Amino acid sequence: MHKSHSLHDFYQQKIHWLPDTLRQDIGHFNVFRLDDFVGPRACHLPYSRKDFYKITLVTGRSNYHYADKTLEIRGNALLFANPMVPYDWEPLDDDLTGYFCIFTEAFLQRHLVGGVELPMFQPSGQPLYTLTNEQLLATRQLFEKMTAEIDSDYAFKYDLLRNYVFELVHSAMKLQPATTLYRGSSAATRIASLFAELLERQFPIETPGQQVRLRNAHAFAGQLAVHVNHLNRALKEVTGKTTTQLIAERLIQEAYALLKHTDWNVSEISYCLGFEEPAHFNNFFRKHARTTPTALRVV
Repeated sequence: MHKSHSLHDFYQQKIHWLPDTLRQDIGHFNVFRLDDFVGPRACHLPYSRKDFYKITLVTGRSNYHYADKTLEIRGNALLFANPMVPYDWEPLDDDLTGYFCIFTEAFLQRHLVGGVELPMFQPSGQPLYTLTNEQLLATRQLFEKMTAEIDSDYAFKYDLLRNYVFELVHSAMKLQPATTLYRGSSAATRIASLFAELLERQFPIETPGQQVRLRNAHAFAGQLAVHVNHLNRALKEVTGKTTTQLIAERLIQEAYALLKHTDWNVSEISYCLGFEEPAHFNNFFRKHARTTPTALRVV
């Protein structure tokens, strides 16, 4: 798997210059027309984790490879990407149209608004939202306001741009079924949120020497300073799944990504995911994926 791509990589490969805000290493934001980045001369960034957030408005045919999934886009869509999950956007037409904006966590001012705690920026969140033509028009107008504002001399333009970003976010949240959103701030919800953050810190695996250390309910309970039964009850209440199920799902997700997007052998992948023996990994993978690691690679 490719190493994480930074904002510097993005600008050097696609734009060939670095903006002043990036050089100053402060909260960064920029917005672009998607039309300028598709077609025969487009510079493609590989499947990898990026160290910035991205929101894309696109109309046309494309595939969004996100973690272990491939999501088909065959119309109007709004895509969200975060620094924790590797992804790749694959255009299928040369005449795709839309916009995208990129920004850092510092730009989001997490201490004020929750930053990455927003549902679509969670590793397990919904990264893609289809839009009606009416929703497309409203979303495009927001991006057009961003495009006009980024070139203005208004002293507080980044505050205004931040408001546009959150208007995009809240528009998407209205499209998401309410049952998938956490409500309130109960103890169970807080524990579930801390568990999810702790789990995701171990991913993605980027080198064969990197290894998952927390692999079972007791290990996570110890890190969170709660009894394992309390952790299980909290996760069951919030997600409907046990700690073991959630860990297994994330390990399988990473296993799919490593098998599909690296040339590492099964033993190396087994080690990275914390299995003592490749045979244990093979049994685990067969149980949850209903196929073998080797068979997946030849599909």
